[in-house]
Amino acid sequence: MQLGYLAIIGMTYFIIAKSSFRYIPGHYIGEVHRYFSVVAVGVGVVLFLLTSFSDPGTVTAENVSQYLAAYPYDNIIYAEKECSTCKITKWCHNCSAFHSLIGVALICRPARSKHCSICDRCVARFDHHCGWMNNCIGEKNTRYFIAFLLWHILICLYGAIFLGLILAGQLKERKVIYILTVYYGIENSFSGLFPHVVQWFLGSYNTQILLTVFLVVVAMLLAGFFGYHVHLCLTNTTTNETFKWQDYISWKKKLNEAKASAVALKASTHAVNRDGKSPLSKWKVCCRRAPPQQSEEEVIKNNVYDQGVVSNIYEILVPLSERRSLSHLKSL
Repeated sequence: MQLGYLAIIGMTYFIIAKSSFRYIPGHYIGEVHRYFSVVAVGVGVVLFLLTSFSDPGTVTAENVSQYLAAYPYDNIIYAEKECSTCKITKWCHNCSAFHSLIGVALICRPARSKHCSICDRCVARFDHHCGWMNNCIGEKNTRYFIAFLLWHILICLYGAIFLGLILAGQLKERKVIYILTVYYGIENSFSGLFPHVVQWFLGSYNTQILLTVFLVVVAMLLAGFFGYHVHLCLTNTTTNETFKWQDYISWKKKLNEAKASAVALKASTHAVNRDGKSPLSKWKVCCRRAPPQQSEEEVIKNNVYDQGVVSNIYEILVPLSERRSLSHLKSL
């Protein structure tokens, strides 16, 4: 995946460079863009490397105490439990060489962390495993991932606008509209010229047209993905927690429905005993919804990790485990 990404970026830049260097009119696009495009792609590659190869926040025996202090359990979607996969080795601290193995223990998994089956490690504030990055997105590299998405949106828009200006310059330089209206007698209107101009573009600059469309489509897809992750950052939620909350709310609603059905069944039984009427079958009572006065209890999403927009953004930019207030904590 990583090599594939680099190959796509390299191929895209090669096509842009080849087409623009060959057809670029200097008075429409400044020469500085030839060098700025190289810098822009270079920054994108750097952000990719930071996201792909930096530590996402691996939970180890040395830093587990920091993460336990940074992320308390909410006892709703996170409860204290040990990770059955991550094992740490306990060494005898009385031995100066620390070479005396005395046993193996399990790491107590901090809240908001998850064991990635692909990377085979517990990641703090786990969001998801990104196949394109071949790395988990967690506490320490979410900032790089968000910057990566934003920068590539800008690169795609920049490339699309850049190519659009080149094509517009060629349209004006070759006097295509003048030729169509004067020599071919085509009506000088948008509806009359549009199909002929498109036909000329596709016949002369099909590579540039396809690449422009490709960049616009990719920018739209990245913008949607970027907007989703910005929403998660502003509410201090992760993709993993989004699914956990969906499961919890669904389970809670089913539990409330079962309680309401039990209340309805009990009320029907009391009514039969009091009036002597034939009771409804248990199946009908259980399937019947409770009356409005016995409506289901509203399920509220209580995210204790949401500390406000400013604090949530600051937590992304400066992860909790990297702050001085937690740096003194060591695993015992």
